[in-house]
Amino acid sequence: MKFCDYIRQCRELLGLSQKDIAEVLSVDVPMYSRYERGQRPLKEEHIPVIASKLNIDAIELRKMWIADKVLSVVNEEKEATDILNIVAENINDKTVSEDKI
Repeated sequence: MKFCDYIRQCRELLGLSQKDIAEVLSVDVPMYSRYERGQRPLKEEHIPVIASKLNIDAIELRKMWIADKVLSVVNEEKEATDILNIVAENINDKTVSEDKI
């Protein structure tokens, strides 16, 4: 699930309006609506604020936010899966190297 869809779904499940979330983020409703539609990326500093308001884990929400950023980079690539597999291998290699230190 995409980040924007997830925050919309969580907000709706709690019965909150876009205005309720916009207020805690100190943005206007049209801007928050753009976040939920995926037209504008949410600022990283907003993640813990929105997580708290939506009663969800900020670390998990940040992971989804980063995943969307990665997706936006590779989305148009024909070999997106291959690219992501290379990234995963490099992450695993880094983890193994760090374990040896």
